[in-house]
Amino acid sequence: MTQASPSVRATGRRPAAAAPSRPARGALSGRPRRLGPWLFCAPFVALFVAMYIAPILYAAYNSLFTVRRSGLGLTAPTEVFAPLDNYVRAVHDGSFTASLGRVALFGVVQVPLMLAAALALALLIDSKSARGRGFFRLTSFIPYAIPGVSAALVWSFMYSSTSSPINRLLEPLAVTVPFLDDGIVLWSVANIVTWSWVGYNMIIIYAALQSIPAEVLEAARMDGASALRIAWSIKIPSVRGALVLTTVFSIIGSAQLFNEPTVLQPVSGGSISSAFTPLMSAQSAVAAGNYPYAAAQSVLLAVAVGLVSLIFFKLTRRGDQA
Repeated sequence: MTQASPSVRATGRRPAAAAPSRPARGALSGRPRRLGPWLFCAPFVALFVAMYIAPILYAAYNSLFTVRRSGLGLTAPTEVFAPLDNYVRAVHDGSFTASLGRVALFGVVQVPLMLAAALALALLIDSKSARGRGFFRLTSFIPYAIPGVSAALVWSFMYSSTSSPINRLLEPLAVTVPFLDDGIVLWSVANIVTWSWVGYNMIIIYAALQSIPAEVLEAARMDGASALRIAWSIKIPSVRGALVLTTVFSIIGSAQLFNEPTVLQPVSGGSISSAFTPLMSAQSAVAAGNYPYAAAQSVLLAVAVGLVSLIFFKLTRRGDQA
């Protein structure tokens, strides 16, 4: 006969049986916690793949085929796998290469002028003596809120040789500006783009100016620095990141030039051709039913823009390291 333990003899109760061990809470919740971020990112990843990655891959794949027509063209065209034919044709296509050069010239001239105007406006609105900042921010941003096609339609009326109010104002001076002539039409388009996008870039730069500590500006004023000196030595270096961002956006936007020249084309008198810009050239290939050639032009344009943006980032990063 076994004897009860002293604690049992003292209390007259037996100890309760030990509860079965349970796995740690973290062991069960670890997998859901690891999957949580992926579940939150899944909608964005799905949309990004469907709307960006898939079209790019399909365009690159489609560009590897070439359209062949046999006989007198009475039969349906066929697509033959020829990986380099469309790219060789695009490189030797004078209209397409000319459109690339035209857009490159457009970007080299228009982008710096537009960003300089945006920076100047942002500095003026941010100055200590500025009045009516909200009004000027709004009025500067309104052109961007107008759709590009509508803006181009308004400016086509301003450029028209028969209805241009600008030329009517210049009549007493016996001066007429041929806005749509071959040598000027590119800069007429640049004027529309600049008018539409200066306010947008100004808002980005102005937002960056607001992040400069007020103590730094006040210390500079106490040291006797003028407003121009503060702008040049403190404000402009502080918004360098915003300037880089707006420059990259502007480079990409220049490569995508399409709406403005397309709207002006009917009233240009032939100075704006169907291959005035790379996107217009690709659109002409689509209208002709040659989708693989249009895809090859688009891929070449995307590669060129990517290389220019990469080189620009490398140069700006080297400046930061120096």
